Amino acid sequence: MSDMGSPPPFGQSPRKDRAIVAFDFDGTLTIRDSFTEFLRWRAGRGGWALGLVRLAPAVATYARDRDRGRIKAASVREFLRGVPRAELEAEAERFAEGIWTRFMRPDALKVWHDWGERGAHRVIVTASPETTVAPFARRLGAEALLGTPLVFDAEGRVTGAFASPNCRGEEKVRRLRAVYGDDVRLAAAYGDTSGDTEMLAIADQPGFRVFTGRP
Repeated sequence: MSDMGSPPPFGQSPRKDRAIVAFDFDGTLTIRDSFTEFLRWRAGRGGWALGLVRLAPAVATYARDRDRGRIKAASVREFLRGVPRAELEAEAERFAEGIWTRFMRPDALKVWHDWGERGAHRVIVTASPETTVAPFARRLGAEALLGTPLVFDAEGRVTGAFASPNCRGEEKVRRLRAVYGDDVRLAAAYGDTSGDTEMLAIADQPGFRVFTGRP
């Protein structure tokens, strides 16, 4: 029996009078994709190069179908399949600690903390795996994290599958509604790609590519 991933590690329910603000993660709070950087960091130069060679067929398929979920799952199978959950979580923690100061956008962090000071319920909604983004979310003091959860087998090892569809596009809105109700309305939302369009559409203050700062 497989473990369909743990519940989101941040689960504070907002008060009825508390504004909900959603942030995409990769490219919005960070300067580039965190999951790619994590896999590259974990594999090392040689392992990364070899893994990319093995992924060539999946990359060719992606060039035809543009299925981001499928290419991401192929990357997980290549670089993480069989890794114990505890090991992956510890590595994700070390990665976040090591890269933080050169990875997070200063202007995005300012807006993030400004919303926090105003008492908002801040949720990160990301296509990246919850396991690898969780250390960043904890450092940020996020009230909630919604990502693409990994599946772990009965021994707690990564299977290479995801427990839900890739968390982008309409899936971001579906996940938000599942947590906050079908009538959820965001006080603000921030994103940087077409995968954030639907989430921005349910926000009173949509922010598309408003953060450009670099550490």
